[in-house]
Amino acid sequence: MGANVRHPAWTSGSSRWVDLDGPVHYLDYGGPPDSPVLVAIHGLGGSALNWLAVAPLLTDRCRLIAPDLAGHGLTRAAGRPTTVQANRRLLHRFIKEVTGSPVILLGNSMGGMISLIEAGTHPETAAGLILLDPAAAFVPALPDPLVATVFATYAAPWVGRFVMARRRALPAETTVGMVLRMCCADPSRVAPEVVAAHVELVRHRSSLEHVERDFLHAARSVVRTAGGLPGSSYRRTIRAVRAPALILHGEQDRLVPLSASRALARLHPRWKLVVLPRVGHVPQLEAPRETAAEILAWLSSDAAVEAVRAASHPLEAS
Repeated sequence: MGANVRHPAWTSGSSRWVDLDGPVHYLDYGGPPDSPVLVAIHGLGGSALNWLAVAPLLTDRCRLIAPDLAGHGLTRAAGRPTTVQANRRLLHRFIKEVTGSPVILLGNSMGGMISLIEAGTHPETAAGLILLDPAAAFVPALPDPLVATVFATYAAPWVGRFVMARRRALPAETTVGMVLRMCCADPSRVAPEVVAAHVELVRHRSSLEHVERDFLHAARSVVRTAGGLPGSSYRRTIRAVRAPALILHGEQDRLVPLSASRALARLHPRWKLVVLPRVGHVPQLEAPRETAAEILAWLSSDAAVEAVRAASHPLEAS
């Protein structure tokens, strides 16, 4: 069912597949059988490999499972759309059919957006949220010039495809380096073996068809969803979330401004916001120890006790 891509033994994750109207790949990083289940959702252009660095620091206390969303990682779109809403539906089926229990959603960037929508529309599946630099609703902020240029390029139909095709022709090491420089305050903090795993995946994906198309559809969907006016469905869904949440945000994030997470925390005063100094958009890769410490502390807090209990038991029959 799956693609022939080697996952090095040091990843500590078991590579698995499930059929959800087409093959969906995921990494099961393991954890105690009766522990709370964390489903880790990567960001735009990411994959289950984005959790390599932080997973081993969490699995003494949690079971961690990380799917590749449609059009990402090893999960081919296979006729499925790669929009935010389509991947939210895919996540919902994944929770119901793979974990069979309410989960704590651990989402980075677009994965945070998808997690918020799942929690707002299906509270029975999302016992709690851990949001790492989530792509929340747009707030007034001066955009980073490079990031603004990149997303403007994605929005232009022909230009976006041309630029993505040119990037695809670059060596995998160059592509991964470019992404890390945009996403990290200090890319040298990402472990070399983690970088190597991402290079291997990029090298594999360069041989696949429709990679550019699938990515651009996802990118445009993220921008449309986050950019909705006051009263938009995304903003209403965020307000409807009742699950407890921890928000971690890198102080030097160039893609999602810290003000977006501060606005989330004001909307939900019981949610805890932690700002990680000298960290960018992917704290789970750049600062895994600090990220894991904050996650484990929150899971042990009074605010998360009900979420942890719910994420350790099967879903009720519907």
